[in-house]
Amino acid sequence: QVRVVESGGGLVQAGGSLRLSCTASGGFFSLNAMGWYRQGPGKQRELVATITSGGSTNYADSVKGRFTISRGNAENTVYLQMNSLKREDTAVYYCNTARGYWDWGQGTQVTVSS
Repeated sequence: QVRVVESGGGLVQAGGSLRLSCTASGGFFSLNAMGWYRQGPGKQRELVATITSGGSTNYADSVKGRFTISRGNAENTVYLQMNSLKREDTAVYYCNTARGYWDWGQGTQVTVSS
């Protein structure tokens, strides 16, 4: 069973930056397209960024140009660099495969203050 652990969240002012990390144990990590998801207060979980095993990326319109997803296959880790943060980015952030196949981790809270 694959276990994912997200980290790097916190409280940041609008316009600031954070870098999230997610490490997966097992699960043939390097073969999977991976994604970062988020769930804001009172909202459904949404997919914000994906990266294929070959490194191709895709982003939700709401984060395009501000967020960058990357991966380190040797470390079984996927990253999300978040710049120019906005209040509406406040959410719990999760990682999973791009289709959400694995069990969900605890997530990491990102809070953006004005």
